[in-house]
Amino acid sequence: MSLDTDFEVDFEGTVAVITGASGALGSAAVDRFREAGATVCAVDVIAPDDEDSLLERDPTDESALAFYEADLTDEDEVAGLMDTIVDDHGRIDHLLNVAGTWRGGDHIEETDLEEFDLLLNVNLKTAFLAAKHALPHLQETEGAIVGISARSSLEGGEGDGPYRITKAGIRLLTETLAEENRGTVRANCVMPSVIDTPMNRDMMPDADHDAWVDPLEIADVMAFLCSDAAAVTSGAAVPVYGEA
Repeated sequence: MSLDTDFEVDFEGTVAVITGASGALGSAAVDRFREAGATVCAVDVIAPDDEDSLLERDPTDESALAFYEADLTDEDEVAGLMDTIVDDHGRIDHLLNVAGTWRGGDHIEETDLEEFDLLLNVNLKTAFLAAKHALPHLQETEGAIVGISARSSLEGGEGDGPYRITKAGIRLLTETLAEENRGTVRANCVMPSVIDTPMNRDMMPDADHDAWVDPLEIADVMAFLCSDAAAVTSGAAVPVYGEA
């Protein structure tokens, strides 16, 4: 059961920037924040398959949606992106750093530098740059940032060290943002275990899929962390493990 059956969030009049919006979790966050009335600025390096979802709606529509294509590892593009969003919509209230990827299978001595760089750039650099350039606008609105860490970041493991390292970095980035912006911008992150996505089902066809967490359930927690109900919460890493 998702939180919205018992917990209502009202984001009318606010603007949410959601990175990694074309992925399973990103698209769930887009749906959740639109449902709550926010104007959603969906950001990804590639456009979603559904072309209809790219159409910017009437700005008076509380469920307005705009798509922005950007390489979030390029600082100039990220700086321009945030300025463009503010020019288009007047403000930024929520930043959801969902962009990320997974790679694994090799021990450190067998891991190519290209793979390590990919994980560092996509998982951590994107979150750093998005936060850096959204912060001046979030400080004006006393907004919130939510990042995506992972349960596996809590300890070392075999075969997916670079992934765990970058997701641990998200937790430390979150704590740093919370400390540096105490009283203005709240920063939190969620820690999924295995998310129930088509890709994960293909990779692990024999797993207990019923124990995995639906992306919409994680999006509910992200919406809560951006809401006034979580006004006293900043610097947290929130488990969203489900039964996995």
